[in-house]
Amino acid sequence: RCSVDNRVTRVAWLNRSSILYAGNDKWCLDPRVVLLANTKTQYSIQIQDVDVYDEGPYTCSVQTDNHPKTSRVHLIVQVSPKITEISSDISINEGGNVSLTCIATGRPDPTITWRHISPKAVGFISEDEYLEITGITREQSGEYECSASNDVSAPVVQRVKVTVNYPPYISDAKSTGVPVGQKGILLCEASAVPSADFQWYKDDKRLAEGQKGLKVENKAFFSRLTFFNVSEQDYGNYTCVASNQLGNTNASMILYGES
Repeated sequence: RCSVDNRVTRVAWLNRSSILYAGNDKWCLDPRVVLLANTKTQYSIQIQDVDVYDEGPYTCSVQTDNHPKTSRVHLIVQVSPKITEISSDISINEGGNVSLTCIATGRPDPTITWRHISPKAVGFISEDEYLEITGITREQSGEYECSASNDVSAPVVQRVKVTVNYPPYISDAKSTGVPVGQKGILLCEASAVPSADFQWYKDDKRLAEGQKGLKVENKAFFSRLTFFNVSEQDYGNYTCVASNQLGNTNASMILYGES
């Protein structure tokens, strides 16, 4: 907007040195620039669908009886943040190094932060486009969120999933006492990424699925060995072996009788 009074005889709007309007006459070809008002008190133009290229100085030039006068206004164009590039989901062995990248645009330049989406995580782990994790641990697996903000609009966020592979670790394997004729269960719990494959042995002999009187149930984090009708021959030492591509581990337990 440009305020004028009854002493003004000529008016024009310029963008840098280019004339946009002179009086009611349009001098520029851009259809987005329109004349809003040319009255005794106001000479105003409107720029529709503003683009970053519209940023810069605009000059209202007025001619009075004896003096030309100009007033200048600077248009600052703001742009909401946008994440243009982000790392893909990654799978890595425990102890390896991870580099995550998040590139964003906006005006003013957005602030970029990384955080680990985890109950134990507190605050940001990087206030930068890049996140470097050296010697990654299994606790550092999960989703990492990149946030880009510049106060023009709400921050934009995207997530990257980091999978940390590690060999099996048997967390629970207890010996069990069961009387003859009763149902008995041996349980072997193991955490591993990728999930462990389980095998059972009695002494040195591998137990096969479907063996009479036995049932082997394998899930992602445990294996259950069920004896439907325990006999004296079932008592003894059993070994659970958990393995994946990164290694294997085993644990022994005893099925014993109870008086």
